Amino acid sequence: MAADEQGVQAQEFHYFDYAATAPLCEEAALAMAPYLVPGVANLQVGGNANALYTAGREAFAAMEQARRTVAACVGAKRPDEVVFAAGATEADNAAMFGLGSAALAKRKQQGRPPAQPHLITTALEHEAVLQPCKRLEQHGWRVTRLNPTAEGFVTPSALQQALCEDTLVVSVQLANAEVGSIQPVAELAQAAHKAGAVFHTDATQALGKIPVDVRGLGVDAASFSAHKIGGPKGIGALYVAARTPFDAYLTGGGQEGGKRSGTQNVCGMAGFAAAAVAATENIREEQVRLARLRDRLYAGLTALPGVRATVPQAPGSGAFLPNIVHVLVAGVESETLILRLDKLGFCVSGGSACATHSLEPSHVLTALGVPGDAARGALRCSFGRYTTEAHVDALVQAVQQALQWD
Repeated sequence: MAADEQGVQAQEFHYFDYAATAPLCEEAALAMAPYLVPGVANLQVGGNANALYTAGREAFAAMEQARRTVAACVGAKRPDEVVFAAGATEADNAAMFGLGSAALAKRKQQGRPPAQPHLITTALEHEAVLQPCKRLEQHGWRVTRLNPTAEGFVTPSALQQALCEDTLVVSVQLANAEVGSIQPVAELAQAAHKAGAVFHTDATQALGKIPVDVRGLGVDAASFSAHKIGGPKGIGALYVAARTPFDAYLTGGGQEGGKRSGTQNVCGMAGFAAAAVAATENIREEQVRLARLRDRLYAGLTALPGVRATVPQAPGSGAFLPNIVHVLVAGVESETLILRLDKLGFCVSGGSACATHSLEPSHVLTALGVPGDAARGALRCSFGRYTTEAHVDALVQAVQQALQWD
């Protein structure tokens, strides 16, 4: 490789952006391989799952097996509670609009319509939740966005204060994609239910990093994405608990039990299911391993001049995801540091990949009270299955080198 203008030779490719997308795992690739052959032969396994002939029935059987697998991996009671979608963004949108519409209709049928339909979420949410909330506001809803503590948590008491008789839906993420804080979703869902509201959680970042049990959490709906756990892009799922009122977001042919129309992506479903099994079968052991890497990386980075943890986090903490390290670097903007590390062969980010090209500080860091100048030096390092201690140590050395560039 040619040396860059700083005289630095790019080294081995090191990937530290698992929170944006995880590498495709071997299990998912093998599961999808039969669906990726060209020509008519492809249709013998990858045909339309709604067709009545043999190939269609076999595709349908494969789809339902994938549904059973994903349902088991997230703790759903019944396979039909899992609705496949094109990704977590669609699942989040479907939850906001589908749960909201159905909850409002139910209240009207009961003869107790709200004076103004009310939805509660948090300032930490992914834009796939926040943007639908803005749309609902444009259609007459009142939306409350709860602020987190400086450590990144939404408290049950804050939710209790915001709940009212007009609250129909509450949506709080299970784990934050930037600083990794894990929310007390079980307590929050319980509070929402006592007030008569339905509860949704975006569990995209949590799956495969910590145990996820939708029944144990007591949520009515939850969003997931395949590519965050080593599956393919373009496939996700929305868990909708049985008997939860829900209006379909995408209508048409009535696939997915009428909850999500469109010809199903059986290949993607097979990959999703295989990745879900691989990511959850040894979750306790992997959680411990990743937490050790997290603590090692925090220790190495914060020992460098001008680098500090964005939120305080004790070694071994179970209150944060085990695979995300988020620091603030004084005197260097995120974009500059990311590009310097890229030249050294390291992939990191400044925050959510969905906002990579924005020059504004992350809305998550703003909600945490991080000053704008400090937030512009944010660095997020996330890792997973293929990350080792040697990779972590190499990243610390690379950051030290990048900070020394003129």
